[in-house]
Amino acid sequence: MALHFSASLGSAVNSAAVRREAYAWRRLLLPIKKVLCSAVTAFHSGLRRSAASASQRKDKCTTWTLISFISLYVRWFVIGGVKVVEGRAFFVFGDSLVDNGNNNYLATTARADSYPYGIDFPSHTPTGRFSNGLNIPDLISEKLGSEPTLPYLSPALDGERLLVGANFASAGIGILNDTGIQFINIIRIMRQLQYFEQYQERVSGLIGEEGARRLVNEALVLITLGGNDFVNNYFLLPFSARSRQFAIPDYVVYLISEYRKILVRLYELGARRIMVTGTGPLGCVPAELSQHSRNGECYAPLQEAADLFNPQLFQLINQLNSEIGSDVYISANAFAMNMDFIGNPQQFGFITSKVACCGQGPYNGIGLCTPISNLCPNRDLYAFWDPFHPSERANRIIVDRFMIGDSTYMHPMNLSTVMLLDSSST
Repeated sequence: MALHFSASLGSAVNSAAVRREAYAWRRLLLPIKKVLCSAVTAFHSGLRRSAASASQRKDKCTTWTLISFISLYVRWFVIGGVKVVEGRAFFVFGDSLVDNGNNNYLATTARADSYPYGIDFPSHTPTGRFSNGLNIPDLISEKLGSEPTLPYLSPALDGERLLVGANFASAGIGILNDTGIQFINIIRIMRQLQYFEQYQERVSGLIGEEGARRLVNEALVLITLGGNDFVNNYFLLPFSARSRQFAIPDYVVYLISEYRKILVRLYELGARRIMVTGTGPLGCVPAELSQHSRNGECYAPLQEAADLFNPQLFQLINQLNSEIGSDVYISANAFAMNMDFIGNPQQFGFITSKVACCGQGPYNGIGLCTPISNLCPNRDLYAFWDPFHPSERANRIIVDRFMIGDSTYMHPMNLSTVMLLDSSST
């Protein structure tokens, strides 16, 4: 019945059979409607609000809301060991926060292919992820009920595996082409977009041009850029080329103008659900504390740069959505998400948000995480895995905010709401 009901919502509404089935579902749900109403309304809006607040909005919690909610879960979960529907494709662009291993195939120093990276990964081996275990794209795939996307450069990404999506991210890159030049051979963002075009050609050979177009249109896209343009460009040296060229406010304006071109190009290539993350609290990572902090305070110039960049990025996203006339772009306030556990690590079960689990020197923030680095015995107690990157457990907190965070974190909606809306429209 669940399969037929889910399909019925997308068929002719005037069908008598559909009306009868819908009426039966309404009668079934009426006895439990009051109990579920506040929870479903909170899910629908993506907000964690009080029961009192939910009751003030009870007019929005219709039986049809409950029907669509249950239909979504019927479609998401596994019944009798068989998935009801295929998951949507997932594409990832960006830097080391989301790189699943592309740099393993490149001659670059920006790699995470040696112990102890991957120590908590299911295989307990390094994979190229800058994490002790799973990273943000892995955890989003987990929420989507899909297998993790493979690096685009991986030979294993072939045949039907292409239909899951692909990860094009490359550690060290930024919005600008001159960001990360010290890493030499990395996949800069315009090259990532060229690979995306190439990917679509490959998929067209499997399922035809129309099938490839639809797969991309219905996919979820994640893009994470900007942090390296500050850490590994403007602030890399005391008198970097970009710092001599721009005052920081003007540099941010320039970055946003260049980011706009990237986001528009993604849309031109067929992406219709694009989650864009802002920069995190760049001045609070152990690498910056080790160089600039005496008492654990965040490095103010980088914090101020993030404070300039993020609001302008979110404004850009609103402008693009307004121009298109649809909520194509979803902004994720990574700064606020990270500051929650950086500002109050004990509340989230961490013993520290200042000292990296793996590293050396003050705050374990000097150099790289290597086999001879200090290594904490319990990675779940540390907000930061290495001098720059969150631990898997911190990544899980971030992805939970992606899924159910309120407007403090996600705008104009969170990913659970995106999934619900897109599910009801297919």
